[in-house]
Amino acid sequence: MRAARGKEGASLARPAGAALLGLLAASALLALARQSFPGAGPCWGANGTRGCPRPARRPPPALLDELSRRQRDLLRLATSAGDTELGLSRGGRLGCGDLSRVTGLGVVGSGFTKLVLRAALPGAGAIALKSVHPAGSDVSRCVQRYGHPAGCHRLASYKLLKEVTLLQRLDHPGVVKLHGQCYDNSLDPEIRVIAMLELGSPLEMIQLLQTPWEERFKICLSLVKLLFYLAHSPLGSIVLLDFQPRQFVMVDGNLKVTDMDDASTEELSCKEDNDCTLDFPAKSFILKCTAAGKCDGLNEKKNLFNAYRYFFTYLLPHTAPSALRPLLGDILNATGDLRYGINETLGAFEKVLHLYKSGLYLQKRLPLLKEYITIKGFRTMEMQDYKCWPSYSHLGCLLSIYNTEEAAAICNSQPQCQSFIVTQQRTWTGRPLASFRSSLTDLIPDVNAVLYIKRSAPSRERL
Repeated sequence: MRAARGKEGASLARPAGAALLGLLAASALLALARQSFPGAGPCWGANGTRGCPRPARRPPPALLDELSRRQRDLLRLATSAGDTELGLSRGGRLGCGDLSRVTGLGVVGSGFTKLVLRAALPGAGAIALKSVHPAGSDVSRCVQRYGHPAGCHRLASYKLLKEVTLLQRLDHPGVVKLHGQCYDNSLDPEIRVIAMLELGSPLEMIQLLQTPWEERFKICLSLVKLLFYLAHSPLGSIVLLDFQPRQFVMVDGNLKVTDMDDASTEELSCKEDNDCTLDFPAKSFILKCTAAGKCDGLNEKKNLFNAYRYFFTYLLPHTAPSALRPLLGDILNATGDLRYGINETLGAFEKVLHLYKSGLYLQKRLPLLKEYITIKGFRTMEMQDYKCWPSYSHLGCLLSIYNTEEAAAICNSQPQCQSFIVTQQRTWTGRPLASFRSSLTDLIPDVNAVLYIKRSAPSRERL
């Protein structure tokens, strides 16, 4: 979902209250079921109760067929989730009454189907409000084809309700949290649906490529753990049909999937192996057709190959520790050829993580730390120094290390380096960060810091 900026965002950044309902009315989800179309099936009220408001112009037959298919898909999903009322009564603790208290509305982004707004809510902090985007491609193309705006809004509404139903049932750190939802049919026959979600920032692949390898590995590991969960979810194996980086957000440095409306729990039926073909732009795979007439692991393998082509190939190999590159190469080859399933992939990632956290990847070398003078309880002033890539700081060379011996080896390998400082600052793996310096500035007392200076440094650089 691309970030939206400009006048539209500025005009929404104001206190909301009742004005929010007017704004959301413009992007509302109309009827959750085809309640105002005569003969179109059961009707649903705001609390999951049946009730059929006044009739409206009936959609054309082709649109009715699409509405019926999407309704059946939603009902099937709700039934498999153990919910006979479309999940309307479940979800987070927030509801319609909370919308009158939100402030600071602004547009986060918009996609083919949905519009996402940022809002602040007392007691809940920043949240995302998601509704159908009336000017999005989904609705616009439908209206051009069928000439029935209300029916097209209803068609799009099923996608958001499907996403809400999935988010209610999926409990994993890699799935964005559903804080609540509002179903409001007070402007009958329209029903407005707003999903209230955990707020994240769009995933920027170009920025990720500039981050340290350890952070990029974390993104890939988090994705693998998510795909493992989806392959074994309470609803069965779930495939993300629209698997793109834009379907993910970052929340407090963690990767989370936020768009689930194109997810599916259906396993492809087959009579022979050729019915189980996975086609991608550059590759095709033929999977096994099981005795039960289902394509073996197709949902899992589709997710995994998309993770390979959109994430692993870009984020895993670059600037990785040299001793880990053969293992990372094996992961890339095995997922790129679909020789690994998600279980094997997760095992391979956990092996790399163990080697990295334990320091077992480090090559044996002669002790180097004896070449340094150690000064405990001091650090240098933070200021711009020589840079290395990729660094945790834009001001200089700040790198993750296993121990001070590895830091000494790094400093010896960099001609500019004359000293380094280790503090209590840690990465997500628990590894310390070391700041490498080309010169010494004024020393500052710091009980949590240790300064290491090369014995070979010029005399003016040593204390």
